[in-house]
Amino acid sequence: MKRVVNFNAGPSTLPLSVLEKAQRELIDFRGHGLSIMEASHRSKMYDEVHNGAIEKMRKLYAIPDDYAVLLLQGGASMQFAMVPMNLYKGGVIEFANTGAWSKKAIKEAEIQKCNVKVVAQSAGSNFDHIPDVHFSNECDYAHITSNNTIYGTQYRHFPETKAPLVVDASSDIFSYSVDWSKVELMYAGAQKNAGPSGVTIVIVKRSLIEEVSEEVPTMLRYKTHADANSLYNTPPTFGIYMLSLMMEWLEERGGIEAVQEYNEKKAALLYDAIDNSNGFYIGHARKQDRSLMNVTFNIRNKDAELEAKLVAFCEERDMIGLKGHRSVGGLRASIYNAMTIEGVERLVDAMEDFRKANS
Repeated sequence: MKRVVNFNAGPSTLPLSVLEKAQRELIDFRGHGLSIMEASHRSKMYDEVHNGAIEKMRKLYAIPDDYAVLLLQGGASMQFAMVPMNLYKGGVIEFANTGAWSKKAIKEAEIQKCNVKVVAQSAGSNFDHIPDVHFSNECDYAHITSNNTIYGTQYRHFPETKAPLVVDASSDIFSYSVDWSKVELMYAGAQKNAGPSGVTIVIVKRSLIEEVSEEVPTMLRYKTHADANSLYNTPPTFGIYMLSLMMEWLEERGGIEAVQEYNEKKAALLYDAIDNSNGFYIGHARKQDRSLMNVTFNIRNKDAELEAKLVAFCEERDMIGLKGHRSVGGLRASIYNAMTIEGVERLVDAMEDFRKANS
């Protein structure tokens, strides 16, 4: 069996043990005689998977009882529109703009004719850092993107505000502990740290979603899904099953704190290789804002030809997904929860061999 080291930004690598368990259960799910993909979402068989996934998430993330855990569809891109639909009350929405995904969230709010204010941004330096963010306490809600996959930046601490803080955590969910007293809504596509694509996670304080405009379509109301335990319509059942397996895997790894520590070790290995390359490799993000999930870098003088050669060099060694996002170029290694230290070590060794051959 061949398994490459997968540095793609998403959908991303999954733990081999999770894939193997899904493979074993694919045709006959735990003796029921059918696949979980074939099971009715109203069946007891699926009910155990669905509620089990939610319960595991609550335990791992220490989610308070007054927060709803929703399992939706449409990706984080749908949430760019659903959040203002549900939370905008006619005042102002405040955003921190740290790159492409923040800009898309801002655009969707503007399409809905919301009053939008960008209170901080780092566009002037090509989004290479997290700007100082000072939200007011009176806005309808404040919005940040906790980790930027394209530019490789990540918040180390969430901004303070008495207004509801909304966090797009699509690329770093389940990689650090969350102080829920500071966050009232968090959303994420599952395909980075929580399973395959197809499931969208929304964790939201129930009091925040009790009242919504009658103009918001039923399917786009958080309350609809909260009241129905995310079973208002057919959910992405197989994706939720895989999400449940990922939560089990996180538990087996020692929980969120242990995974965070492991991620810090992985990132340190790779950033040390960049910083100690005598200028051959140059990191994009400011050091204090570097992402633990997406390591973005260039080869000296942004040499696109050499960067393409490195991508090919690594592919020959069964390492894929290192080409930077099409909008910025360069190189990017995504090292989400499921990426192993051994995988990062293989990349570091290849980068050193390539540097020596091309210095």
